[in-house]
Amino acid sequence: MGKVYDAIDERLQRFIEAQHLFFVASAPREGGHINLSPKGNPSLRVLGPREVAWLDLIGSGAETIAHLRENGRVALLFCSFDQQPLLLRLHGRGRVLEPGDADFKKFVAHFDAHALTRSIVHVEVERIADSCGFGVPRYRYEGARTQFDAWAKAKDSE
Repeated sequence: MGKVYDAIDERLQRFIEAQHLFFVASAPREGGHINLSPKGNPSLRVLGPREVAWLDLIGSGAETIAHLRENGRVALLFCSFDQQPLLLRLHGRGRVLEPGDADFKKFVAHFDAHALTRSIVHVEVERIADSCGFGVPRYRYEGARTQFDAWAKAKDSE
């Protein structure tokens, strides 16, 4: 049986930080496409008991950003692919912070600098829930891909 939590406690934070991959889902208010995007960790930070943020890099579409600007609704899914099965969902309201925004500097300080930073997505978490994850297969993490960093180094600042 799944459980709903009041806050991201230390145990849940350790679980989030241990995942190499998480998923972000968003949708427009009416019509349009639901968006589901994989994100590599460690681009996400737990900032408080009901607050997370991730570094959004260029290189893919911006549907999540468009949806957040329209209605703010977002869900994050963390899946354990190792020995201990668990799924953790964070539902909340997100906002997009770009380099020129007043709060950007405050939030970017939580991340390692990255040349291709497009924005930071800040989420006020409204619901924290887990489920067993028994149906998720086990996979072994072999390491980060190198193509993105190589692609980034070939780009100029424009």
